Amino acid sequence: MRSLHGRFIITSLVAVSICLAAAYVALVQIFADSYSKRVQNELTGHINRLAAVIRFLPGGRLQVPENPPDNRFLIPYGGLYWQIDDPVGKAEVRSSSLFDYVLPLPEESHPVGIMHQYRLSGPEGKDVLVQERVLSLAAPEGRRPIRIAVAVNADEVDSARLGFALDILPYVAVLAALLVLMSIGQLWIGLRPLDRIGRDLEAVRDRKASRLAGAYPREVQPLVNQLNKLLESQGAAMERARSRASDLAHGLKTPLTVLTNNAYSLREKGEVEIADELDHLAETMLSHVEHELARARITPSPDQRSGDADVEKIINETVRMLRQTEVGERLAWEVDVTDRLSVPVDPHDFRELAGNLLENACKWARSRIHVSAVRQYGHSRLVIEDDGPGVSPEKLPDLPRRGVRLDRLKPGSGLGLAIVSEIAAVYDLTLVLENRVEGGFRAEVIFPDAVASQITDD
Repeated sequence: MRSLHGRFIITSLVAVSICLAAAYVALVQIFADSYSKRVQNELTGHINRLAAVIRFLPGGRLQVPENPPDNRFLIPYGGLYWQIDDPVGKAEVRSSSLFDYVLPLPEESHPVGIMHQYRLSGPEGKDVLVQERVLSLAAPEGRRPIRIAVAVNADEVDSARLGFALDILPYVAVLAALLVLMSIGQLWIGLRPLDRIGRDLEAVRDRKASRLAGAYPREVQPLVNQLNKLLESQGAAMERARSRASDLAHGLKTPLTVLTNNAYSLREKGEVEIADELDHLAETMLSHVEHELARARITPSPDQRSGDADVEKIINETVRMLRQTEVGERLAWEVDVTDRLSVPVDPHDFRELAGNLLENACKWARSRIHVSAVRQYGHSRLVIEDDGPGVSPEKLPDLPRRGVRLDRLKPGSGLGLAIVSEIAAVYDLTLVLENRVEGGFRAEVIFPDAVASQITDD
């Protein structure tokens, strides 16, 4: 079992069951011993009272009063019995309750005054608890040893023991339930710091926090410190990797620029074929470098984003910037963005995604661009439409590929939609590129339920 809760509950159940079972057996035994001792004291009292009333007739025969100390001695098989043996006088006297039964007392002799206990077979096949004592009583010819035995049905003690065991069983069960519930409560309180660590890690994953903050119990603080160090080292490693990739790509741009200049010089000298080949080579390598630069800036996974993107803010800033360009000044911009809409995409990545789609629309639009971002039916949607010429249906599937340019007279490297496609793949977004029925082009990005959200007030 991998659940701490399950392990603790099972352990608690086993421990509580063992302890309470042992306590239950001990309590029942203590009660039985106490009850047996009380019965023994009662039998001892009967022996003493019988000894006090025994008389010897002038001929030496035993005489016992007809009024016994307990009326149960008068009821045949009534459960309480006495028997007196006179070894010297060869006489035996029994209580009326024994009726025709003789207690099978041991034949060995016992010292005078010592109390002995037995469990023997009694009337009607029932066991009896026997207490016997040999006393030296005064007889006409002198002192004579007399065996006095008093017995009680053993089922009296057994029934009392069973009754007590059944009486306390519900209370033991209730106590067991309370102890288990208290153990579960103790577990819940004890594991709350671990639950808090889980919530704080979820906040870090959602980029609502950068580390585990706050005071933790002394026992889990070392774990928190190690997790914070791991988060810091992971963030630093990712930044170094992205910086190195960016530095490498930037380092390649200078030689490519020199190569382009050399191609220009060769073209002026009449080496057109070689110049065209160098231009094509430089353009291909530059496209690859710019693509890798863009990829290096994309967050590797949603869990490593720096925060959530404010859709309204980024769209408005990007549209404002494009409106100031020569092409954007002549276009009519329609922007409809839901207030305070956010998506858990890194702000830089969302700016890159929206910027490339808006630049593409600005490049091809004839007079109008419509931008909308709304949340409905559990999804957030970003839609950018233009009234340009659209794309040939057979070329639509090739648009997200790197370096695809539909018109080389238009400025650009053919990387914009490829970068948008890669960002969508990282964040598991749905990217739809299609022609509009009324003419023009339409790009739609759908953010799943687990991603889209509304910005809440702090």
